[in-house]
Amino acid sequence: MQNALVAIAHQGAGTVARIAALQERARASGVPVVTVQHQDDELEPGTEGWRVTPALAPAPGEPVIPKSSPDSFLDTGLDATLRDMGVTEVVVTGFATEICVESTARRALSLRYDVVLVADAHTTSLRPGPGPDPGPYAAPQASIAHHNEIYRNLRFPGRRIRVLRTAEVDFTADAVTGRPAGPTAA
Repeated sequence: MQNALVAIAHQGAGTVARIAALQERARASGVPVVTVQHQDDELEPGTEGWRVTPALAPAPGEPVIPKSSPDSFLDTGLDATLRDMGVTEVVVTGFATEICVESTARRALSLRYDVVLVADAHTTSLRPGPGPDPGPYAAPQASIAHHNEIYRNLRFPGRRIRVLRTAEVDFTADAVTGRPAGPTAA
């Protein structure tokens, strides 16, 4: 959630607030938080638009992983960083639902991480069509709902996939076994 992206995001402020709440709860529980930051010709490093929105600024010492493709794992140090931290499950949030969020969640599963897609903490862009007409794209609410439903029904052998709302994400105990939660990244 970088400044330029929040500016074009469907319900950007609410999505940022929910991600911030997740970060706060993860940090309070000692769960690692990793920020992934996109950079390309439109999001040039050092520019105001490229910066992570202030409400989600990484805490001192938290990893920030630069990326240049929708897949946060492709040609980045994300996998090595997560493995070094002992992470086995990733909590996926952010922008844009059908691009970076989708690509990163699928790749995490392929790399043998369990995944929590936070149903109300990922978003997409406002659509170019006037009024309720999104043009050739699905309306933002429909795109978000569509991806949440896909992940509710997606099966990856040996992987646990959950779609939870922000309020349902519990960083203190495993929701299935009741054991203390292992390291997770948001």
